[in-house]
Order: sequence, then C-alpha cells, then structure tokens
Amino acid sequence: MHAAFFLLLAVSLARFLLRHPGGARTPWIIVLTAVLAVAYVVGIVRDPGARPASWQRVWLAVVVAVWVVLVVLAPSYAWCAVPLFYTGLRTLPTRAALTLVALLSVLVVAAQLRLSGRFDLDLVLGPPAVAVIAAAVFLTMERQAARQRTLIDDLIRTRRELAASERREGTLAERQRLSMEIHDTLAQGLSSQQMLLQAAERVWESDPGKARVHVRTAESVAEHNLTEARRFVHDLAPADLAHGLEAGLRAVAVRESGDRLAVRVHVDDGGRTPRLPDRVQSALLRIAQGALANVREHSGATSAALTLTLLDDQALLDVTDDGRGFDPATLPDSPSGVRGHGVPAIRARVRQLGGTLTIESAPGEGTVLSAAIPLEPRA
Repeated sequence: MHAAFFLLLAVSLARFLLRHPGGARTPWIIVLTAVLAVAYVVGIVRDPGARPASWQRVWLAVVVAVWVVLVVLAPSYAWCAVPLFYTGLRTLPTRAALTLVALLSVLVVAAQLRLSGRFDLDLVLGPPAVAVIAAAVFLTMERQAARQRTLIDDLIRTRRELAASERREGTLAERQRLSMEIHDTLAQGLSSQQMLLQAAERVWESDPGKARVHVRTAESVAEHNLTEARRFVHDLAPADLAHGLEAGLRAVAVRESGDRLAVRVHVDDGGRTPRLPDRVQSALLRIAQGALANVREHSGATSAALTLTLLDDQALLDVTDDGRGFDPATLPDSPSGVRGHGVPAIRARVRQLGGTLTIESAPGEGTVLSAAIPLEPRA
C-alpha cells in the first residue's frame, strides 16, 4: 500500500503537469505534493506500533488534510484515496476509521464528478464500492490475523507448559533415581559398616583377632562404597559389573554373606550366555543388592539364594530366604523414610524397564522375591 500510494501520487502529479503546464496552481500543486510525500514518509519511516496513538492520529490528520487540499485543487489526486483508506483503517479504531473512509469516499465522488463535468452514475457508485471492498478486505484480514495471534499465543503457552511439565517429570525421575542409587549403594554400605564396627566393639576385649577381622571387612566395604560413590557421581555402571552380571551377583553375595547369613548364587542361561543390555544388568544387580539388604536387616534368615534365569524374551531374578517372612499386603508402594525404602525402590526399577515384581511370603515361611525384566527378542 505504501508503494501504491507513492505511485499514484506521482501519476497524479504527472497528469496535472501534462494537462496544466505553466498554470497558476502548478507551483502550489508541486509544493503540496512534496509536503504530502514527506509527511507520509515521516509516518512510515519507523514502526507505527512503537509510537503513541495520539501521535499517529495527528500524523494521519495532517496527511488527510494536505490530500484534501490537493483534491480540491486537482481532482485527479482522488486516485490516492484507496491507500489512505488502508492507512486510516490501520491507524484509527474501527468506527472512526469507517467514518473517515465514508467521508473520503464522498470527497472522491465529488472530485470525480467535478473532473468529468457531468453526472455519471458509475462515478457515484464506483468509489463507495471500492471503499466498501477495501474496508471489508482489511477487516477480514485483521480478524484472521487476530485469530492467528491467538493460536500462536496458545501454541507458545502450550509449549512452555509442556516444557515445564517435562522438566518437572525429569526432576522427579532424577530424584527417584538418586534416592534408589543412594539406598542401594551408600546407605547399604554404611549399614554394613555400622554392623561390622558394632560387632568388632563387642569382641574387642575378648577376641581382638576377630575384632580386627571385622574392622578390615568394614574397611573393605568402605573402599567399595567409595568406588561406587565415584561411579555414581559420574553416572557409570556399578563397579561390580566390571566383569559381567554373574560375577557382580557373586560379589554382592560374598559381601552380604557373614556369620549369620550365607548367600548362594545360581545362574541358568541355558548355555548361551546372552549379552544383556547395560540398563538391565545394572537394574538386576541393584535389585539383588536391595533384596539382600532387606534379608540381612529384617528377615532374620540364615540362608538366601540368588537365582538368575535368562530366557529368550526375559530375564528372571529370584531372591529367596528362610527368614521369618511377613505379609506382602503391608508393603508400601512408595518410600516412607529410610526404613521401608527397599521394596518400593525395587518395584520402581522393575517398572522403569517394563517388568513385573512378585513377592510371595507369609509369617514364619520365608520370602521369595521375583523380578521379571522383558528383553528384546534375538533374531
């Protein structure tokens, strides 16, 4: 529209100069044309939206006033009306803009009738029809632009809400991972060290040799815990998996075995020794650690067994003990402090891998914990 305005302004001036060369009004027409062009440029040289509404209305009033004077002096300048229609619609509120368009249309009709020198129905109906079409097109585009802005705002808001939700979910997932890692590594190691040091203190006077054995074992547990902590900080696999899952399970069994508890390990892989994904190996090892920690601390068992069965479509880990048992219905679904965290953490690990956890127990009958982790079928 800006380009059309300047083009029509130049054509109107050229037409006037061709038809009225050397006329008395010619200098005024040239000066007013230059003033109108400069005034229009001042209004569009910067973003109109960045200026106050009052300034824009004053600018529009100056432009329209100069154009009206030009139309009175040279009716051919009425051709510039259409770009001014859009300028008024873009600058003023809707009702005021439509009023301005109607007044400009009346002026254009009068100027065209004056220019033709006779009454012509086409000249009477043509400019108002053009004004109506221009206003309708502009208002329709404005409504569509407003709808698009609303849709874009909704999309941006939805994306922000989704990003915030993903951040919250990521934070909760990371918090749960940290709690499970701490429980299955550092907390269990510190619990073992405490028990060993307490045992050493009890026999410190009566059996110094045995006390020293307990202290050395506690030192070994502390060293292992330190290694786990470093790997945990760097988000690496458990240290016990350095030589494979079976070796890791046997290492866990050795650490959990003692005077009051003997832990056996049995691996049934059908002679195929399949390679499990790292996530599955890490989860199975942590499940075994958590389950044996519960056996040692709560069951009063004298023997426990880890059984790993590897099938084509899943890996099964069974942890059995001959302890006092309990009612599985009393287990919490979520952690409730330091105590009672083990089984919910195991359940969370199994769920993360799409597996199932089964616990069979009864008071006085021991416990069987079974974790089934699905595997991708091998070709």
